[in-house]
Amino acid sequence: MKYFHRTHLSPDEAVASAAKFFGGLLGPTEELPRRRSFAGPIGQVTVTVAAEGGHYTLVTVRTDQPGESEIDRLAKRFLTLLHTDAEPGHRPIGAY
Repeated sequence: MKYFHRTHLSPDEAVASAAKFFGGLLGPTEELPRRRSFAGPIGQVTVTVAAEGGHYTLVTVRTDQPGESEIDRLAKRFLTLLHTDAEPGHRPIGAY
């Protein structure tokens, strides 16, 4: 599955958030300046960030599992928490 999110965070901040979130749950498999990959028994996830449209950062999260797998729920949870990092008033209320 592939998920997208546009944020006001810088690419470096988004990559750091991905490393912090997924690094505690999965083992790192790739570390590039704008991309991080992690893997574990539940699957693999890759987070890619790119500057887009001036002050926006496009965050793409790709997993190797079907849409409702555990790794996909983690990917969606990460994007929800990334939204909260950019807008502290946002209340994360997803079931994932």
